[in-house]
Amino acid sequence: MRDRSSTGRMRPGAVVAGLIIAILVAPTAGTAIAIGSGLLPLPDVLLLVRQKLPLAFPLHMIASGLALIFIAIAAAARHRRGAHRTIGRIAVLCVLIGGLTALPVALASEAGPIAQAGFFAQGIVWLALLIAAVIAIRCGDAQRHARLMMAMAAVASGAIWLRLALWLALALQLPFEASYALAAWTAWLLPLGFILLFGGPGVGESQLERDAAQAPLLAPRLSERPLTVSRTAFRYR
Repeated sequence: MRDRSSTGRMRPGAVVAGLIIAILVAPTAGTAIAIGSGLLPLPDVLLLVRQKLPLAFPLHMIASGLALIFIAIAAAARHRRGAHRTIGRIAVLCVLIGGLTALPVALASEAGPIAQAGFFAQGIVWLALLIAAVIAIRCGDAQRHARLMMAMAAVASGAIWLRLALWLALALQLPFEASYALAAWTAWLLPLGFILLFGGPGVGESQLERDAAQAPLLAPRLSERPLTVSRTAFRYR
């Protein structure tokens, strides 16, 4: 169902959702791109990571920031097939680069082992969902592709929720290391779990599996239809 009403105007819910996404995505993505490009000074912890990985770290920050932007744009353009496909391919490239570079960045992080494991697992899940989504659309299963992309976007949104969680931890004067370790996992697991539970069918089952499940229900209806043969079928025999 399209987000436009019969008058051609955007529905209020879609407008609000778009504004919320823009408000959340733009600052996080812009900050990541600026840090990766050297336009913003790095905190001491991230400065050490950049010294260890002078190429992978900037690539990770820039590609991941661009991925957040292009994933949101691709979702907004889902009813425009040509634009959605072009923007989606750019998003796939950004996710691929951001996900692959996330692995060495996670291992080089100065955070504790729990946080390192959380960031490493996030990169693995991000790449796995991307590959599954590409395979789904290549097989013609658009619904499964859409749900997998939603799950992938949920994992990507961990960058947003991580910063909000750390800001909240600092505001409440909570222990930083424990809060950071907890946020490294929950920032992406909670959005992913929400999509898996409430995102509808498509993530856990393929189109063929859904068709197979519906086949027993459709068979009686087909058998009840009378068989009709048009006279024109024999005209050219």
